Amino acid sequence: MHVTNTADYVESSIGAAPVRNVLRRIPGLRAAKSAFDAMTGIGDDQWCRTVMNRECLRLVESLGPESLDTLEISGDLWKSRCRYKSYRSVDYPEFDVCERALPETYDLIIAEQVFEHVLWPHRAARNVYQMLRPGGRFLISTPFMIRVHPCPVDCCRWTETGMKYMLADCGWSLDKITTNSWGNRACVKGNLKRWVRYRSLFHSLKNEPEFPFVVWALAQR
Repeated sequence: MHVTNTADYVESSIGAAPVRNVLRRIPGLRAAKSAFDAMTGIGDDQWCRTVMNRECLRLVESLGPESLDTLEISGDLWKSRCRYKSYRSVDYPEFDVCERALPETYDLIIAEQVFEHVLWPHRAARNVYQMLRPGGRFLISTPFMIRVHPCPVDCCRWTETGMKYMLADCGWSLDKITTNSWGNRACVKGNLKRWVRYRSLFHSLKNEPEFPFVVWALAQR
């Protein structure tokens, strides 16, 4: 069963945390917690990333990742999500995407929730463009309606339109950039103080376009 309006009320007014606090006082905590998790449909993803991860995975799978040399910038979240021809991860400070491009080129470059933290996003995007082979794709995702979270800095936010034109300014053709976004006011409110794991009983995945929590784009060189 999925509750929509009630779920929004529970998350904003009651939430899952008080229920867990009660369970901590009950003998057999582990069994009680497992039962609560099963009852509420807890998932592996954060609420704010659930739809984004699903849709971005669908995009990558449509490209035939088993034939792609793939680079992930700042993290290895995508290492186990698909089978690639080859996979490489690079991270700061060993590699600063704002300062330079790698000499190697790739069929697919992924930057998930990275570009909001770079000081020079246009420089970084131009370097990504240089590292793509002709016809290669860049998958980028960033937050929008989200609190400031320095890691180590927090600099930028883009709407779908802003993302599209930022990428176009860095080399991509407008007609080769597709964008999407997801969010709703309950998710924005529910994540003001902490990152909330998705629970299907409490959390609505309804999209309210005027409240985008995350934005993503796939751009082809």
